[in-house]
Amino acid sequence: MAATASSRSKPALKSAGPADFTRDQEIHAYREMLLIRRFEEKAGQMYGMGLIGGFCHLYIGQEAVVVGMQMASKEGDQIITGYRDHGHMLVCGMDPKGVMAELTGRRGGLSKGKGGSMHMFSKEKHFYGGHGIVGAQVSLGTGLAFSNWYRKNDNASMIYFGDGAANQGQVYESFNMAELWKLPAVYIIENNRYAMGTSVSRASAQSDFSKRGLSFNIPGEQVDGMDIRAVKQAGEKALAWCREGKGPYILEMQTYRYRGHSMSDPAKYRSKEEVQKMREEHDPIEQVRARLLRDKGATEDELKAIDAKVRAIVAEAAEFATNDPEPDPSELWTDITL
Repeated sequence: MAATASSRSKPALKSAGPADFTRDQEIHAYREMLLIRRFEEKAGQMYGMGLIGGFCHLYIGQEAVVVGMQMASKEGDQIITGYRDHGHMLVCGMDPKGVMAELTGRRGGLSKGKGGSMHMFSKEKHFYGGHGIVGAQVSLGTGLAFSNWYRKNDNASMIYFGDGAANQGQVYESFNMAELWKLPAVYIIENNRYAMGTSVSRASAQSDFSKRGLSFNIPGEQVDGMDIRAVKQAGEKALAWCREGKGPYILEMQTYRYRGHSMSDPAKYRSKEEVQKMREEHDPIEQVRARLLRDKGATEDELKAIDAKVRAIVAEAAEFATNDPEPDPSELWTDITL
């Protein structure tokens, strides 16, 4: 897709066609995206059973974005995102049992059962949340980029937010600071078209989100967020730009969520036919599966075995999250500052 950048001092940046994956890369992409898909399907079931309370935002349909970006990154790069965050945690290598136990509010959860779906962290895995306030992660992620710039450690901050959050004021304050100081920040706008429930065309005067950094002289490009190859290629270019000291970069990932905004959203603002068309023609996992069978010599039995292993991991996580004890009431007084 076409890309955009400021004409003042930075050239227009264009996306090449998606690079071909090796067989090993396709298998890795398939397994990682399938883990997110099966985990989120199970989380949806457990929510329906009353085992998960509060808010729960599923990532089904958007898996290629975070998996492709992680394939483009290196050890030490940070991730920060909003509340649709389970996939980001899993791709960082956070324990599925700990993620699911946090969803059910158990002691073994990654925030000791006190954070729930929207608030999990892992300094070890360079994952800094999970944030319930719309757009809050953008300024925090810019702070992570500042820490990298200050320490000169060659790491970059990957800051995920949605098309709805892209209209928040702190986003543009962050853009200005990041470009002014040439911070290594990749702003990844996951444009799933409907924000909380309003179409982009009705909510955004400029619906080409790759252009949102123009007035700050930040380059950006639109990416097919349903094609993991395109995501990885764009991610590599953006991260290289940051590591070369050229400042921030914007990637608009054009993606799609199959479920509602949260588990309480019936998603009546779009047709069933629209969702089905996306599933049939653009599903990120099915695209990889088709290439593996057609071009990489994979067999149906091989892919079924991968699915079986993934389902076993998710089943083990669900079992743990169902039976792990709830936090002791004394936990109310830990991890706080009085």
